[in-house]
This record gives sequence, C-alpha cells and structure tokens, in this order.
Amino acid sequence: MLRMLLLILLAVPACAQQALTPETLWQFARLEGGAFSADGKQVLLVERRTDLATEATTAKLKVLTLDTAAGERTLKDGLKGLGDVQWGVSRGEACVYCIHASADGAQIFRINLAGEETQITKIAGGVNALRAAGDLLVYSARVKLDQQLADMHPDLPKADARIIDSLFYRHWDEWSDGSNAHLFALPLDAEGRALQATDLMPGLRTHCPLPPFGGRENFSVSPDGTEVAFCAKMVNRPERSTDSDVYVVSVKGGALRNLTQENEGYDTDPVWSPDGKRIAWLSMQRPGFEADKTRLMLCARDGSARRDLTAGFDGFAHDPEFSADGSEVWFNSEVRGTVQLFSVPTAASASSQQDGEPAVLPTARTEGAFNWALGGLSPDGKRRTYMRQNMLRPAELFVVDGSEAPRAVTGANDALVASLALPTVQEHFVRATDGSMIQCWVVLPPGFDAAKKHPMLLYCQGGPQSQIGQSFSLRWNFHLMAAQGYVVLAVNRRGLPGFGQAWNDEISGDWGGQAMKDLLAACDHFTSQPWIDAKRVGAVGASFGGYSVYWLMGNGGDRFSAMIAHCGVFNLESMYGGTEELFFVDWDLGGPYWGGEEVRARYEKFSPHRFVGAWRTPLLVVHGEKDFRVPVGQGMEAFTAAQSMGVPSRFLYFPGEGHWVMRPQNSVLWQRVFFDWLKTHLGT
Repeated sequence: MLRMLLLILLAVPACAQQALTPETLWQFARLEGGAFSADGKQVLLVERRTDLATEATTAKLKVLTLDTAAGERTLKDGLKGLGDVQWGVSRGEACVYCIHASADGAQIFRINLAGEETQITKIAGGVNALRAAGDLLVYSARVKLDQQLADMHPDLPKADARIIDSLFYRHWDEWSDGSNAHLFALPLDAEGRALQATDLMPGLRTHCPLPPFGGRENFSVSPDGTEVAFCAKMVNRPERSTDSDVYVVSVKGGALRNLTQENEGYDTDPVWSPDGKRIAWLSMQRPGFEADKTRLMLCARDGSARRDLTAGFDGFAHDPEFSADGSEVWFNSEVRGTVQLFSVPTAASASSQQDGEPAVLPTARTEGAFNWALGGLSPDGKRRTYMRQNMLRPAELFVVDGSEAPRAVTGANDALVASLALPTVQEHFVRATDGSMIQCWVVLPPGFDAAKKHPMLLYCQGGPQSQIGQSFSLRWNFHLMAAQGYVVLAVNRRGLPGFGQAWNDEISGDWGGQAMKDLLAACDHFTSQPWIDAKRVGAVGASFGGYSVYWLMGNGGDRFSAMIAHCGVFNLESMYGGTEELFFVDWDLGGPYWGGEEVRARYEKFSPHRFVGAWRTPLLVVHGEKDFRVPVGQGMEAFTAAQSMGVPSRFLYFPGEGHWVMRPQNSVLWQRVFFDWLKTHLGT
C-alpha cells in the first residue's frame, strides 16, 4: 500500500501539469534590470506582478548580491508605476534613484540600501523620464506652451470642443493638450535636497523623450556632469518627417549644439563614452522611412570624426551601451527570428577612417533561440548581465563571468512554468513563390501527436516591419495559443528585420504583394502536412497583421475557416485621412491616394475593402476607440462590410483602449472572446 502511494505521489507532477490559460498568464512575474553597482558586487532588479481582480500592478525593487549566499533582498515592495531605476550616490553612499507613483503623481525618489526612501520632486503633472548623474538629476516633464479652449474662453467652462489649426493634433492614443515634454537639469545640494531646476529646452515646441514610446534612452548626461545629449524632432511638419537630431546642451541651459544636422532621418538614443570624449547614437539615413536600418554612429564630443560602426553589418542596431573602458559599444539586433547581443570596437585603423568602414564587423555575444537584452556591464569589464526570454516563458536574469556560458541568477517563474504542460517550438524554412526561403516558427501544442490532425493558426505579424522573435507577450502569446490545442504558424514574411535590409525593404509599396504570397506559401506548405487539418485553419493578426487578415479574407480563397483582425487597416484611402504620422503612409504607400496614377493604382490594388465581394470566412473584428494610428473607423468599416455580406461576424470594441489592449481584465476578455471565436469555427 505504501509503495502504491509513493508511485502515485511520484506521478503527480506530470499529471498535475496544466495548460496555460488567459488568467494564468497574468500570474507570471515580469523582470527587468541588471545594472551593476559601482563596486560591481550588486545588481538592481525590478519584479512586477499584477493582481487580476484589482488590476493593480505593483513592483518589488530588489538588490542581488552575486557572490554571497545572501542572494537577493527586497529594498521596497508594493511600488506602483516604478520606472527608470538606476544606481546613484548620495552623501558618499550608494543609493537608488527611480520614479514611482505618489500622492503628487509620478515623482523622483531616492532609496538608500536600508530601504528608506526620500521624495526628491513635487512637480505638477509628474515626471516621465529620469537620468541620475552624481549630484545632478536630469528629468523630463510636461511644459504648457499653447492655450487650449478653456484658456481662450474661460466663461464657457462646460464647452468640450477642440479648435484645431494644424495636423498632429493627436498622436498614437493622446490628443494634443498644448504641452511638450522638456528636459530639466536639477542639481542636488550636499544633503541630497533639490535646488532650482533649469529647463534645457525653453520655448521649444518639441518633445524629449520622443513620443510615443521614447524614454530615458533618448537622453544621457556626460560623465563630468556638465552637458546633456538628447534627441528631439524640430521640424515644421512633424507629421510628415522622421528628422530627429541629437543635440548637446549645457546643464546650465543655453544654446543647443546639433550633432546630426546633415541627416534627415531619425537620430536617437545618444550615449557618452566613459571618458566623455565621444558620443554614440542610432541613426536612420532615409528621410520619412521609420523602419530604415538603424546604424550605430560614433563621433567626438564636438561632432567631428564621425563614423558608422555598423557599416557592412546587414542588421539593425538597438540599445547601445559603451563598455566600461570605452573600447567597445554593445547593442542588440534581430537575427533570424531572435534578438542577439553584439559588440563592436570603437577604435579604427587609418584605412577604415578613410573609407568609412569599421575596423572589424560586430561580434555576436549571444546565441540560441532567445531574445537577449543587455542588463549591465560591470565596471571592471569582467561581468555582464542579460535578460533572456523565449516564446514559452518571460524574461529571467542571467550573468556571464568572463568567457563562461550565461547562468541564471533568478527563477521568479520557475515554479509556474514547471506546473504547465509546455508546447514545442520548431524552426522551419519554406520556399517562397520567388524562390527565397521563408523562416517560420511552428509552435506545437502540449502533447502533440503527429498521428492526429490538428487545427492551425496562421499568425500574421504587424509592423509592417517588426520581427517575430522569441518574445513572451501578455496578449499575442504563442504559448497560450498552442496550449488551447492549436498549431501556431508564425511566418517571418517579407518586410521583417533580422534577415537583411533588402528583405526588410520589400514590404514598402507592396503591401498586398510578395508579403501576402509568403504567408500563403507557408500556409499551403503546412496544410499539406498529414498532421494539419486543412479544413480547420484560421488567420489572426493585429495592425499590419490585421490588414493581412482583411486582405486574406478577399484573396485567400477557401483556405481559412476563421479570421481575427485586431486594429487592422481595412480601407487605405480612409486610413490616410484618419491616421496621424503621415510619413508612415507616405513612405509605405507612396503618398496620398489623390497622388499620381501609379500611387492611385497601388491604393486600388492593395486596399482590402475592394475585395469584400469575395468575403465568406467568419470574421472577428477587434478595435480600440483610442487607436489613432489605425483609427477605429477601420474596424467599423470592416464589420459593416462583413455584416452587409452576410458573413458571420462579431465586433469586439474597447472604448478605453488604443492600438493595444493594455488593462488586465480587458486583456483577459480579449483572450476569452478570441478563443471562443476560434473554438466555434475551428474547434480545438
């Protein structure tokens, strides 16, 4: 009897493994950090968790000691809105500076290593980005420069109209309120108290960080604490231009020095070398192209001796950071459906300085089917920390000692992952109609049986230039999709980074062309496999992925039995008239629909609304009211078309969401409706 009980207990872990659910998805901890302390012995870590019932996300601020049994300890718990966590020094002692929510909004706090915190700022409207540098804090806050209706007509307090005289009156998910995000330099006295802050961008109707997604990576402080390098877009028609530049300004204010005036594309994310003599930044060369190759540039502090460190490297550079001795710059880049870390020397031979080529190509520092991100480089250069994630689990922190392999130093999600029945991720290549090879991620359900036929989901990526990598999303989660019994086919079609600049560029001006042929070629290849039920195939996607779904509704024949389009582009003409960043549609579509004959022909050829007559497949439309990039009218038009055609259809409308569904309970509802639609029309 005892032996039988023991056998039952030993069998429990395997039997107890459960499939991932939308609710369980919110039980994962989300980790970030990895920055080293000045002595190289400790690293910072932020652990976020969400209570689905209350929708409250709180964070623990932790310190990890890598070389002692003490391991990790929590400095502060229950912090809301925690961001921009970084090491600092106050009164000669190591401390942590950060932004988090308070009764006064998002403000700057200092936390000592005993866990005691001090509020540094009390700024109306709050702080939205922070850099700490010794006894100087540089932060971003909103400055009102233009009057609004209530200012102009104070006797009409109940009027809720807007008077609009120019474009860019709304952006991504916010209406213009007459304010701009400016950088401020805030010195601290010997006791760490705030003195008088200086606006480094007085009177400028521009933003730093760059909206909508910019953060503290958009500015940095020189090691000597005398200057700030930052990026901003100072053009007359910002809705039509990608021309941001890197500027340098004294922390005392004054004239700006433009380091990148000659380049008309994006210049962003400046970082100083440790000796303060050089500045590296990211640069796109082609004006108006938001997805151009991001080059890693380097120049002297005065703007001279300019070089492209990634010339000859057929990839995109992101998140640059100097090594401790300044001899290298580290960055990450998309590589064949993953994100890898690279380093490149900053020194150049005489010949390379002459012809503009780097002395050597960047060196890959990581490998494997993961998305890697640099956490931090130790001051002595002997250690590195990385964040690593894949499609099956969110990021954990890893450390590298010298030339050793990365080893995990956190396991915040180990127990939860161990309780789940995991899918299997495979890499496949399929031949395209033009002979090229298309990389595909195939995610097989837990307990996959090749002797049975399984329903399949064709995942259509957005962007349109945004790689399908090894990320773990709270919404478009391949692990979750596979856990419901679906084979997930995620196609790195034409137009996605990680496969060279030429592959990335092929989507522009050809939305309904080769990229759609790539999706169909991959779909046809796998539906011909004996383990796929060709009569139970769905297509799902958001943004350009939603466009792809609408396109396939009218051009995919009878391949699909269910469709889901989230915030997709349906009508190219009305999209042009409703979106905000016109440089995007100008580049990718060739200009406005009333342009020349070639442009008009492209709109007619590639707009999904022109093929509604062929719609037959059941369609779920999802859209948010606050999506100003792909306005909600696109989803409404598509739903009206489906209903008018008698196509089984449903419209999931979120009045408070934008291009993404961000609130936790809305996200779970999204998943429930998503999988209910698939179950109804594909089964499981």
